Amino acid sequence: MKVFKFGGASVKNSNAIKNVGEIVKKFSSSQLLIIVSAMGKTTNALEQIVSLGQNAKDFKEELGAIKTYHNQTVAELGLTKTLLPTELDKVYTQLAYDAERIGNFDEIYDQVVAQGEVLSSLILSHYLQSIGIETEWIDARKYIVTDDTWREGKVNWEKTKQAAQHLTTVLSNKKIVTQGFIGATEAGKTTTLGREGSDYSAAIFASCLQAKSVTIWKDVPGVMSADPKRIPTATVFEELPYQEAAEMTYYGASVIHPKTIKPLANAKIPLLVKNFDNPSLPGTRIHECKVESLPPLIVFKENQCLISCKVTDYTFISEEQIGIIFQALMHHNVRINVMQNSAISFSFCVDFRDTKIMNLIHELGNHFEVYYNTNLTLITIKNYDAASYNEYRSQPGLLLEQSSRSTLQVLLKI
Repeated sequence: MKVFKFGGASVKNSNAIKNVGEIVKKFSSSQLLIIVSAMGKTTNALEQIVSLGQNAKDFKEELGAIKTYHNQTVAELGLTKTLLPTELDKVYTQLAYDAERIGNFDEIYDQVVAQGEVLSSLILSHYLQSIGIETEWIDARKYIVTDDTWREGKVNWEKTKQAAQHLTTVLSNKKIVTQGFIGATEAGKTTTLGREGSDYSAAIFASCLQAKSVTIWKDVPGVMSADPKRIPTATVFEELPYQEAAEMTYYGASVIHPKTIKPLANAKIPLLVKNFDNPSLPGTRIHECKVESLPPLIVFKENQCLISCKVTDYTFISEEQIGIIFQALMHHNVRINVMQNSAISFSFCVDFRDTKIMNLIHELGNHFEVYYNTNLTLITIKNYDAASYNEYRSQPGLLLEQSSRSTLQVLLKI
């Protein structure tokens, strides 16, 4: 059994969905569990609806655009006379109802934004059936069990594995189409696994079902040494060890979700990153291996915030004060991307999410003088050589620099 994951770009319109059908056809003899993300920029649009709804503002225009986008795709795929339009209408109604409810913002967010994957998976499942591929649509929320950490659901692996065993029977007769990014609490409340979490969903299902491999279909030829849009000379890695790939995701390489590698490495399941526009390309294989002399890997992470906590009584930064800072970070569920301390201050860089980070800063202000800068870019150069080391250390707008034996990080105001 194999797991395929198709991201939003690979199902962004009717032609893209037809391309997915052609790829799946080539594996007609294989047991496949197919995971799909929301179409195109649907997640962004649903986030806007949540924001409008929770601020008691009208979102009919935004919801109408989502309906038009998906319904037009249905028409272009020739599926208007199936049960699909009725199924999609139920989803539209549910997400509108949830968006208007008053409650915990992050909880409402999960109920609404999860519907993007429901819409895309229903369309793909019906399309595959229409071209003669036996499929069964399943709701991932009935199989991936999480706690109620909204927007960052933590998987209950034991219960998820138990639930997933039912799918082995289905896979013996049909290909399964399901959603990435989403799960549910034991009480049935929808949760999401973190932004861009569909890769993680693929790893969860693969681990629980002991899959032969996971393939992530992307709009790039494989895992590359840098974003080719930023650095045209970027090269494709033929293979990577699990550890190298895990470190890449930790530093912000967006080609794979950070939580994806661990369950696959533990189960020794290889991860393939392939190009959906040209499936004949070899792509990148991530597995248990050793690769000598990897070239520098350059990762850009934007929308960063540098927070500096300065002691107010002329004492030095101590373990006790660092403990206060880390307790606050844990309380607000904020992860540090890079940190550095001097005699009287402790500075750290985090992803900027407006409300969450401002609440963190407010709490830290009870103990320290707090300064912060936003709209920053963190650049990480892993496996740096002399040329890359010198180039990125001399970038203009440098606010923070940190290096180890193999990794250089610079935080810039660009």
